[in-house]
Amino acid sequence: MDGGEDVVIAAATAGGKTEAAFLPLFSRIHRTKAGGPGFDLLYVSPLRALINDQMRRLEDLCEAVDLPAHPWHGDVSAATKAKARKNPRGILLITPESLEALFVLRGLEIPRLFGKLDCIVIDELHALLDSERGVHVRSLLCRLESAAKRRIRRVGLSATLGDMALTRQYVRPEAPGTVAVLESRSEGAALRVLVRGYRAVRRAERGQTDDPEPGDAAGMVSVDTAIAANLFGKLRGATNLIFAGSRQRVETFADLLRQSSERQRLPNEFFPHHANLSRGHRSFVEARLKAGSPATAVCTSTLELGIDIGAIACVAHVGAPSSVASLRQRLGRSGRRGQPAVLRMYETERGIDDDTHPVDALRLRLVRSIAMVDLLLERWCERPRPDALHLSTLVHQVLSVIAERGGVRAPPLFALLCGRGPFRSVDKAVFGQLLRRMGDPAVALIEQSPDGTLLLGPEGERIVEHYGFYAVFETPDEYRVTFDGRQLGTIPITVPLAPEMTIVFSGRRWRVVAVHDREKVVLVKPSAGGRPPSFAAGDYGVIDDRIVRRMRAVLERNGAPRYLDAEAVELLAEGRAAYHRLGLARRRIVELGERHHLIATWDGTVRTMTLALALRSHGFHVGTSDGFLDVEDRMEGGRLPDVLRMLASAPPPDGADLAADAAGLETEKYHRYLSRDLLVLDAVSSKLTPGAVPEMARQILEES
Repeated sequence: MDGGEDVVIAAATAGGKTEAAFLPLFSRIHRTKAGGPGFDLLYVSPLRALINDQMRRLEDLCEAVDLPAHPWHGDVSAATKAKARKNPRGILLITPESLEALFVLRGLEIPRLFGKLDCIVIDELHALLDSERGVHVRSLLCRLESAAKRRIRRVGLSATLGDMALTRQYVRPEAPGTVAVLESRSEGAALRVLVRGYRAVRRAERGQTDDPEPGDAAGMVSVDTAIAANLFGKLRGATNLIFAGSRQRVETFADLLRQSSERQRLPNEFFPHHANLSRGHRSFVEARLKAGSPATAVCTSTLELGIDIGAIACVAHVGAPSSVASLRQRLGRSGRRGQPAVLRMYETERGIDDDTHPVDALRLRLVRSIAMVDLLLERWCERPRPDALHLSTLVHQVLSVIAERGGVRAPPLFALLCGRGPFRSVDKAVFGQLLRRMGDPAVALIEQSPDGTLLLGPEGERIVEHYGFYAVFETPDEYRVTFDGRQLGTIPITVPLAPEMTIVFSGRRWRVVAVHDREKVVLVKPSAGGRPPSFAAGDYGVIDDRIVRRMRAVLERNGAPRYLDAEAVELLAEGRAAYHRLGLARRRIVELGERHHLIATWDGTVRTMTLALALRSHGFHVGTSDGFLDVEDRMEGGRLPDVLRMLASAPPPDGADLAADAAGLETEKYHRYLSRDLLVLDAVSSKLTPGAVPEMARQILEES
């Protein structure tokens, strides 16, 4: 209350973080009663619904200290906003996008509105650390301080934090050591965990010989029905969340559960919830959950963040999420009001026969779930990559500052965004390259007046004037996977993908023919080579190195966790038997056939994909999965050991060369305006680790 230091408050969901922040801050403001216009506190939240919820929680408290509270987001009326602007005082609760709109539309008013701010509170900090939105928020905070011409205290609230050093750096990059941390050591609610295993049956084993249809690969439909039956029996009559992965999987399970209700002539309690559904439908589902009515939302990550939906009895996952941080955040929804938190996970593996791919025999889906639960219990979660360039968001902020100020010269713009702001990994050379690209007549985002002032170009004006400009992110597009004119389904692309690489989809191995970023299409053709490894269930995303290395530890140790059901115990035993049969305890390379090898990298998505691209640059065909590479050589001779030795002894490959012909690089909103060179630079900074290639190659050779 008496200090001015920045603070991070970390505690479990429903642990009282909001009160821990606002009680002393309100008391301080009530005591000092600074005069003049301007808001006293700024609360920044990534969710409109969370702002509405916080308004309800803070209303009585604000009234007690005569401190007005103003919600500000897209659903708030223009009259309410005009009233707040006319007499700015108290607390402003706002989304990053609405704060961005204030800069663009009311740039001259920013010093008056925020000049006397006592503190900025950033909620859901864990969701902002390494995302486009997080960099956007950091840039806005820096611009607020620039407008106020002074440092403004920052308080971050979070339920999930993996690395306090990086968290301090996010809150105050120039002085992370000065950020105080208030971290709850409470273990929180008791945790009950059950991981159920399922075995998919091939169509041929069920007496069917026709080719599998999309979505019915390797008997997945029958397994989905079995999983849905268990979910229906265990969850009906309570409030629950089921995270099913993709929007398509959400709709599949919501439909199966609805059908179960109809067959038993019971009211339906299971509803889909994802970004493509209408706001009205999502609000209806959220209201039912919060009211405590028996209801289960089958959802993507849309219900992961802190919108208040009341006490949840159980959190279920069909397939593991991509990160322990997500698992931990989602689980925080359960276990309130003195009740234990309940986690149910459902994992599917293929039946084993003579044609089973070794990756499937290792039961990596189940093993990843076990590794993630183990790391969850150890209170670990992923750390972000602090060196990412975030060039898409930088394009956005360049346009925003120009719009706010009516024009700006390049040196102060660099100082604001890259010198003091969040884009510190961008040097002057790259910044100049970015500005030249934005000013290219074919791009026309900006132009330069004779005195050197940067102004909005025709395309820049068009973009900034559209209401969609205020958000730096957009929902990740799913690419359509197409063969011979027939759509097989959709997948998101989270890492670079290049022609001649191998993917597995709909239970089959496919060779990538081409990737069309503009049309969001992946053209494929069937790939020979026996039955392929199956595509991982659960959320698509980047898997951390620590998770994959823990997977190896799970395969090496004896005994089964108590939270596995009987089928999961049996599947784990099969995976461990395959691990020892393949000799993976003593080697990293397994020969699958002539010029066909399996390489165990025991690394996460980014490092494994980087090595895949390095091998591909030497003519190998490479497929990837959790910690493994499936490598085929179409040339004569046993070249793989020689190439690995060369990679181990040579300097790290150039990241730009690795990604030179990779596709799927346009993953963020303003990537479409970047040159190919800038796209590659951005990808190398966040999605590849060229410097790790020699070390990885040495480890593989030493253990083979």
